[in-house]
Amino acid sequence: MKKTLLGAGIAFTLLLSPFQQAFAAETTGELRKFDNVAHRGASGYAPENTIAAFDKARAMKADYIEIDVQRSKDGKLVVIHDTSVNRTTDGTGYVKDLTYEQLQSLDAGSFKGEQFSGEKIPSFEEVLDRYRGKIGILIELKAPELYPGIEEEVAQELRERNMDKPQDNKIIIQSFNFETMKKMNALLPKIPMGVLTSSKAHTTDQALEEFATYADYFNPSYGIVSKELVDKVHALGMKISSWTVRSHEAAQFLIDMKVDAIITDYPDYVDPRMGVK
Repeated sequence: MKKTLLGAGIAFTLLLSPFQQAFAAETTGELRKFDNVAHRGASGYAPENTIAAFDKARAMKADYIEIDVQRSKDGKLVVIHDTSVNRTTDGTGYVKDLTYEQLQSLDAGSFKGEQFSGEKIPSFEEVLDRYRGKIGILIELKAPELYPGIEEEVAQELRERNMDKPQDNKIIIQSFNFETMKKMNALLPKIPMGVLTSSKAHTTDQALEEFATYADYFNPSYGIVSKELVDKVHALGMKISSWTVRSHEAAQFLIDMKVDAIITDYPDYVDPRMGVK
């Protein structure tokens, strides 16, 4: 087992709605608590990975925003999901081939609606400075193999802000790249780490035991979640966060499975009290 910081470092503060009270913890009589994580912000309602989406998530009282971190050609850490800008902006090209100035010149909001015209690709620093201490931040290192040294750069930004101490800030780091997560665990041993997967090959006892040596979270796509998997992850001292919820049915399924966090484009699908404001 890697470490047992989560109980003190990450409080599960979401109070469940009456609709969800049926899913109380069995023996204690207390309501089950889990984290509601806004995937790329409240991206069902605002353009993903923009300040508009992160502000919407905070207004909806999500527990965390999930962000994707990459690096510009001139070395600036930026928040965007795809390795190219083609889908979510009015530009073309790969993130790694564009300077920060070029990235900042793009419209990252209009694809979601005219009302979001002019939204920018945020920098990692901007997101940390705007939201630290106000909402949890789940940081995904996106395609880190394209950005040698990005692990050290992310770690440095967090250290400079004293965000490497989980008792002070709700920070989790995750990636599909397991070698990157091993490196991040060595760099920032007090911050919870998560491994992402959509492969059943990573749900074997052997694979899970290996993950538990350096990760606190096992974060699978909801299509491979089962009660057996949740129990195995918990037995190894890890928590489980699942993604990406885009329907009420998927949210209900994960509530039934008793995962520790639900990563969703629609925070109100997980907790109807949030509503759309």
